[in-house]
Amino acid sequence: MTGRLSDLAQQVLAAAKRAGADSADTLVMEGTSISIEMRTGALEHAERSEGVDLGLRVLCGAKQACVSISDDSEASIATMAERAVAMAREAPDDPTCGLARPDQLATEWDVAALELYDDRAAPSPADLEQLALEAEAAALEVSGVDQVQGASSGYSETSLHLAASNGFSGGYRRGAYSTSCVAISGEGLSMERDYHGEARSHYADLPDPRSIGRTAGERAAARAGSTRPPTGAYPVLFDERIAASLIGHLVGAINGSAIVRGASFLKDALGEQVLPASLSLIENPHRPRVAGSRPFDGEGLPVQERALVKDGILQGWTLDLATGRKLGMDSTGNASRGVSTPPSPSLGNLALTPGDVTREDLIAQMGTGLVITSMIGSTINPNTGDYSRGASGFWVENGEITGPVNECTVAGNLRDMLMNITPANDGRPHLSRVVPSLLVEGLTIAGA
Repeated sequence: MTGRLSDLAQQVLAAAKRAGADSADTLVMEGTSISIEMRTGALEHAERSEGVDLGLRVLCGAKQACVSISDDSEASIATMAERAVAMAREAPDDPTCGLARPDQLATEWDVAALELYDDRAAPSPADLEQLALEAEAAALEVSGVDQVQGASSGYSETSLHLAASNGFSGGYRRGAYSTSCVAISGEGLSMERDYHGEARSHYADLPDPRSIGRTAGERAAARAGSTRPPTGAYPVLFDERIAASLIGHLVGAINGSAIVRGASFLKDALGEQVLPASLSLIENPHRPRVAGSRPFDGEGLPVQERALVKDGILQGWTLDLATGRKLGMDSTGNASRGVSTPPSPSLGNLALTPGDVTREDLIAQMGTGLVITSMIGSTINPNTGDYSRGASGFWVENGEITGPVNECTVAGNLRDMLMNITPANDGRPHLSRVVPSLLVEGLTIAGA
């Protein structure tokens, strides 16, 4: 598989050279995916897709262009290269675009150590159907669950190969198994729904489908009878299920693209405190069996573990080659790309320092406040960090959950929020972003 993709990549680069490109890189991807959705014990939806995608980026002087196709014939590859070169010659100059120098490239990596692919035979549609059926049946067994909106299971495998005229050539394969369920409690206007889903790179690590369905059912049943919480300033606990979204705003604010545009509430915070002094945020692209792991970045540069925030202090930006050049810095090995787009900086695996208390301890500590388990919509100003999102979850009085709430809005400023977080110890280690439940003091809740 990877040998065929490597040959295709070299064919694409040769076509780009013949078409007149000064330099070029190509990403070739081939994959298969199957998804099954069940409802009321019957097949609701089935889908299978497979194919190959070829992406080409050509550079003509300080100009670049990207073109992609889904046909690996020799004629189509030649046409793609000709069109890409024609587009690049009409593009505006960008002195920061360009491939990595040979001395910057990754030269060795251990794909096997990352365990991104399970060698077991791919599941059949019937296998996936059975997983979804078991999840649905378990959800329906939960008292208070009136119906299941859907239970699904899926499998995918993707092989990719990246090659460039600077001499880089490398590829790998990854796979994923998943099962999920959405359950509903109540009837009519009082209906509430919740879900649970799990995904793993190895089938043996995927939790039992009945536990997935049962969790979805229990969550939906717990939401029955939701009301609006009071309006005021209260502590808010971001449940582990959604806590990564809060850290995600920090991640977005230190992305090189945002820094280059000046559109970040942290644009002047390099070397300053952005989290409590006890917390660090670590990127590690080498974790085995984790979705965000990879042996090299989207420009062929080596990837490595690094601290984005250390002891609360912001250590650096997230950069690819182009954003690094614009800022006068080196790439941090964080380039990511698709077949139809040029590289851009992004982060994969992250872990926030866990606390030494449980989620229940934080609930007891907060006294009166809100536990958020799901969020909808957002109004976030990237320049100022002003934050407002719709939320639902559970109300807490005297350190104990008193009942479910919905239809409320939580607001604050991200710079202040991030400086006032207290983590629990419930981060799930198999996730790409391991972020525990986070208690944030003094947010504004708009409810009843």
